Amino acid sequence: MVTFYKKSNGLAIAQSITDATWISVVNPTQQETKFLLEELKIPEAFYNDIEDIDERPRMETENGWQLVIIRIPLKNNSERLPYTTMPLGFVFKDDMCVSICFSETELIDDFIAYTQRKNIVPQNHFALVLRLLVSSSIWFQKYLKQVNQRIKVAENNLEKSIRNEDLQELLQIEKCLVFFITSLKGNEMLFYRLRNLKTHRDTFDPELIEDVEIELRQAQDTTNIYSDILTGTMDAYASVISNNLNVIMKRLTSISIILMIPTLVASFYGMNVPNGLQENHYGFWIVALISFLVSIVGVVMFKKKNLF
Repeated sequence: MVTFYKKSNGLAIAQSITDATWISVVNPTQQETKFLLEELKIPEAFYNDIEDIDERPRMETENGWQLVIIRIPLKNNSERLPYTTMPLGFVFKDDMCVSICFSETELIDDFIAYTQRKNIVPQNHFALVLRLLVSSSIWFQKYLKQVNQRIKVAENNLEKSIRNEDLQELLQIEKCLVFFITSLKGNEMLFYRLRNLKTHRDTFDPELIEDVEIELRQAQDTTNIYSDILTGTMDAYASVISNNLNVIMKRLTSISIILMIPTLVASFYGMNVPNGLQENHYGFWIVALISFLVSIVGVVMFKKKNLF
């Protein structure tokens, strides 16, 4: 989908490309790809870089075109990986600025609504990138709150019964947090490069630079905190599982020893040697009673040592 935006009390939808200051492309079709490459003359290498789902945040220049790639959070419908990140690329030259993202995202629509609500108009292409960096950091934090809720639900389920499904849920969440941490670090490195651009360093709004830095730092700190909490939680449950296994093994070993006592007594009685009970009509009951009493003594001893 290709959407044209113009400056009008924020950013508003423009009817034609001639009025547009920003062209937003989301999940482009084959025809829209042809429009980007053949009509707008965007370098194909830039397009392919943005299409790469693992592309890191970076800057590049080619034939007068400027490429800036940031990573934004994305909510999946997949239960195996509920949250991940995607590259959002900006390609601009002169007065033309094109953003390309190959997945549907809530970020851009929310950003447009925010600019209209606050009457914010980016002064240049780099200012647009910086403001979207702020917006992406805020969305990282929104998704982190949802991640925290999923962690609490998984913990509540684990308190009732330790199941593999709940442990796998925590593992998937941990993978999401790893993606978040990696992307936020990449965005931070890109931000420092943008901030120190010699040709644009003096044109940046100091308040905007401060907002980007604060939001990035807050998103990183929050992600690290949740990651540490989740790691500690998984380690704790791993210890609980190991401890439960040890308790079960001790009980099984104690039961095996108790069951071995009657077998041992019966083995002595059944030996093919005189034992004084071979002619006794009550020999079987005497042996059974001895086995029972010795087993009771064993149970009491194991109980005192908390082994049973």
